[in-house]
Amino acid sequence: MKTTKQLGIWMDHSMAHITEFTKGTMVSTIIRSEPDSSANEQDLIYRDESHQLTKEQNKLSAFYKKLSDIILDYEEVILFGPTNAKSELLNILKDDHLFSEIKIEAKTTDNMTEYHQHIFIKEHFHPTVKMLNK
Repeated sequence: MKTTKQLGIWMDHSMAHITEFTKGTMVSTIIRSEPDSSANEQDLIYRDESHQLTKEQNKLSAFYKKLSDIILDYEEVILFGPTNAKSELLNILKDDHLFSEIKIEAKTTDNMTEYHQHIFIKEHFHPTVKMLNK
């Protein structure tokens, strides 16, 4: 019996909790969006709104690129979390043919502890398995 490589990503615009679900075990890691660097002289000179917006967009694009590179190694992925970051990433992935063979879904959830993220992921991929101690 072939094991499907499954991945759950709870995310917002600042971080992603990445949980690999393989053979009933879960391994989690956290990836953070690049932190704002301290204000330097260049930032003080170009502190207009369009410059700040461009910096934020570049930071977000790099964050989504990191996540995309990870997702390529999986067959099924669930993106979930409280913000629209999951939908933004899903739209990027849908536009890229490299992800056409990967089943990717997005669902809105509240903030969750790691324990609750694991329950959500298990129930998403295996809805017939009931978790104890919810």
